[in-house]
Amino acid sequence: MTELNTVLAELKRGVEEVLSESDLIEKLKENRPLRIKLGADPTAPDIHLGHTVVLNKLRQFQQLGHEVYFLIGDFTGMVGDPSGKNTTRPPLTREDVLANAETYKQQIFKILDPQKTKIVFNSEWLGQLGTEGMIRLASNYTVARMLERDDFKKRFTNNQPIAIHEFIYPLLQGHDSVALQADVELGGTDQKFNLLVGRELQKSAGQKPQVAITLPLLEGLDGEKKMSKSLGNYIGISEAPDEMFGKVMSISDDLMWRWYDLLSFRPLSEIAELKTEVQNGKNPRDVKILLAKEIIARFHSQADADAAEQTFINRFQKGAMPDEMPEFEFQGEIGLANLLKEAGLVASTSEANRMVQQGGVKIDGEKVDDAKMLIQASSAVYQVGKRKFARVTVK
Repeated sequence: MTELNTVLAELKRGVEEVLSESDLIEKLKENRPLRIKLGADPTAPDIHLGHTVVLNKLRQFQQLGHEVYFLIGDFTGMVGDPSGKNTTRPPLTREDVLANAETYKQQIFKILDPQKTKIVFNSEWLGQLGTEGMIRLASNYTVARMLERDDFKKRFTNNQPIAIHEFIYPLLQGHDSVALQADVELGGTDQKFNLLVGRELQKSAGQKPQVAITLPLLEGLDGEKKMSKSLGNYIGISEAPDEMFGKVMSISDDLMWRWYDLLSFRPLSEIAELKTEVQNGKNPRDVKILLAKEIIARFHSQADADAAEQTFINRFQKGAMPDEMPEFEFQGEIGLANLLKEAGLVASTSEANRMVQQGGVKIDGEKVDDAKMLIQASSAVYQVGKRKFARVTVK
């Protein structure tokens, strides 16, 4: 395999689409540092593992000697990205955006090389467009083209409102690519439309169109919906090592391999070997431990990863309970399902019922099988799954 083919295979690892691959090959053949763009609106202060899928790809480009631009959308963040939304997102205040941007700058360097990363803010050029510039920008796309976008199409068909500023957002993101003269832009699969708008605007500006590379959206802890802070199925990269370890160990064996593909830096050949070992009888738990330790070492240290493993062994494999846990007190008898919900151990009583049926609820270490049982005056440790504990007193 030639060097170009080797580089291309590595860059395509874990990627959903390259639009277009022939354009990427031509740019790589130019034998110059390419301008690689990743934009992120600072709409929430925490970066989770789902965000790192695309950050890891940015890191690969960085290691290959290309110029990495991490664009913080301090201007577009006040507009609100409509991608994947079935309702209009309320715009953030300038203060919220700047506060979140500061935490982004701190967290991304857990993955990217700060010496090789150029941080830019799109207010630098978008703030200068003015009314005339906005009108000229809006003239590049028709409403019909905008309604080709899946989320807009669904909302229009269902008679759900679409605010005018939401049509402006993809054009602003595309204009970022023009301003940076980007060769490649990365994004999740939900960003495909926006990335392609960037290609079109670059053509209109007389630039060579950027290559749009989309990456899969990482499934969260539940293995079903994409990782999201609002859904509570996420692992933040700044979370404590013990918490991160426990959460990784809670995912299903099938999801583990998906996470290996999208999150691990191990060679593909090594991952394939691990899969073979599991097929031949190796306990998947041991392979999951390797993944948990790799993730923790990346965002904390190897010593933290080793300590988290030992804590996990002591707490769960040896049946030990955590030394510290939240405490709750209730007056009068209360149903078990309601108790678990009020103590924050489950999101709903229906989840409590399901966990009891699955044998995932314990009181002082003993499994319970009746979600309708009434809890009277007592003090006990309630456990849901492997990681959630609470000391509850009922008076």
